[in-house]
Amino acid sequence: MESTTASLNAGDLKVTAIAAGEAHTLALTGNGGVHSWGRGMFGRLGRGSETDEISPAEVRFEYPQQQQQQQQDSDEKSIKIVAIAAGAYHSLALAVKQFLKSETTTTNSSLKICSIKAGGMTSLAIDNIGGLWIWGNYPQQSTEGGLSFVSTFTPSPVKDLLGYTVMKVACGTEHIVALVSTEKILCYSWGGNKHGQLGLGDTQSRHCPEIVETFNQDSPWEIYEVACGSLHTALLARKKAPPPSDTHESTCWTFGLGENGQLGHGTTKNAMSPQQVNGLPDSVSLISVDCGLFHTSVLSSSGEAWSWGMERGLGLCPGARVSAVSGDAVSPLLISCSEQNAKFDKPVQVACGAAHTVLVAKDGYEMWSWGRGRSGVLGNGKADDCLTPTRVLWPEVTEDDKQVETKTNDSEETKTEEKDSKQDENLEKMKVLESRLSAMEQYASILHGSIFGKPFEEKDIPMSLQNSGTFDIAKEWETMLESADRGRLVGLEMFYRNMLSGVKDKLMKKRIQEVMKECLNPFSSK
Repeated sequence: MESTTASLNAGDLKVTAIAAGEAHTLALTGNGGVHSWGRGMFGRLGRGSETDEISPAEVRFEYPQQQQQQQQDSDEKSIKIVAIAAGAYHSLALAVKQFLKSETTTTNSSLKICSIKAGGMTSLAIDNIGGLWIWGNYPQQSTEGGLSFVSTFTPSPVKDLLGYTVMKVACGTEHIVALVSTEKILCYSWGGNKHGQLGLGDTQSRHCPEIVETFNQDSPWEIYEVACGSLHTALLARKKAPPPSDTHESTCWTFGLGENGQLGHGTTKNAMSPQQVNGLPDSVSLISVDCGLFHTSVLSSSGEAWSWGMERGLGLCPGARVSAVSGDAVSPLLISCSEQNAKFDKPVQVACGAAHTVLVAKDGYEMWSWGRGRSGVLGNGKADDCLTPTRVLWPEVTEDDKQVETKTNDSEETKTEEKDSKQDENLEKMKVLESRLSAMEQYASILHGSIFGKPFEEKDIPMSLQNSGTFDIAKEWETMLESADRGRLVGLEMFYRNMLSGVKDKLMKKRIQEVMKECLNPFSSK
């Protein structure tokens, strides 16, 4: 299963998403590949062993044994991953076409998973109709009436949200937060709430999802991103400015455990309801947020990154304390890309592990990391802590390489569009054929009923037509008459006589009309 980035082509190096677990990191590339690095314990790196990796290494995906023969005859020889997620000690990759038969729809079509998320020891997935599924560590009501956590080994739907459209979801050690679309995006939370991490105004745990009232239907704020730390939650929300301005004010809100400053409220107090983070610019446009064990990081569209929480926002746990860094950051601190430049070029996403942070920049062609470095989780080829951003060992891509990739992508998109267009055309043809077939079946049934006095059934189709596709009507009619009993023959005779009588009447009427016209024509001409 071993491979290195050195064997990759330029077009395979664009990072489209990252995910960070307790001490490991995942990166998804544009070609559907996955790279992992950091602690390998429990097999979380997906490389067939528990060995640590100090730099990104490719993860190989193989179909189960029973599917390998089937795939040999398929155009899809390799597995393409479209999404990744990292829990504390496990990883998820999305590459499936079908999930489970829908219990919530009236059709027989299979559900497909659109996104995945992991946190602590919990895994979640959102399907194509907005249903939320959960497995792993699952919160539910205990027999005593409180909250308990059980392990579920297969995905189960979150029944309280059936019929709703779940847009995004995040989870911590014992709590879950979901963004649900109604007339606006609402925030639901449930699970453990000892520190107020549900944002419901108290510390009472919930086994069923409840709306965070700060962002209810009447709130001027609408949430667009959500992240969970172990015992705290962070949200990104925007408020549209009144006319004539059409800009959106972007803010970060946090709640839950705050003893290490991870809420960014300027104190170390807990917050049971969402509060805005202090110290971020008013005009900032935030595009990404994530939470570590005891720290939080956000990223702006202009490339500014801020962190706050344990050990000056680095997330370094006490066991990894560095003398040059002391004290927790209770308000956001700007993380400079380098001494020469405070901003990261063309930012994409930020992700937080338990005590480290990874950031994707340069439109996906560059990764930076900082924080605790043990087990190689920073991906820079070392296992040392870093107090400032350091480059992840990822091959550089030149502008010429990007142009080649763009042309290739354009070509692939054109092929995809042509394929989709052909599929649409074939679908329309199929609909026309189905319509014609339905009309023919209806006509045949009516005609059969008129002749034989009963509805047409599949068993009435002559065997010669079923077996060969050809039909000798004279022969089949003779065979049918030979096998018919007296009652059926009498019925056919009556039908024939009635039909013949009707034809004779019509012929007589037609002949009378023709004679009348012949007689009247001389008078009309005069």
